[in-house]
Amino acid sequence: MIERIECTPDTILVLLDGTRYIVNESLDEIVALIQDHRAAIVARSLNISATDAAPVERPADDDNVIVPLPTRPRGEK
Repeated sequence: MIERIECTPDTILVLLDGTRYIVNESLDEIVALIQDHRAAIVARSLNISATDAAPVERPADDDNVIVPLPTRPRGEK
């Protein structure tokens, strides 16, 4: 996930975790690529009709279901 794009003589992508990538594309090209990618995702999601999607089974209102998430001990990678 891109946090920012720095445009010095080189174009540098800075990710949320601080990782930096020097890329060949200009700022305008990167923005256009991101816009195209997001537009494609929206277009695909609009093409899914309600009948194509699998029905979602929801518990009854009086049934509170708690599903524990898997955890790992601290310090373990």
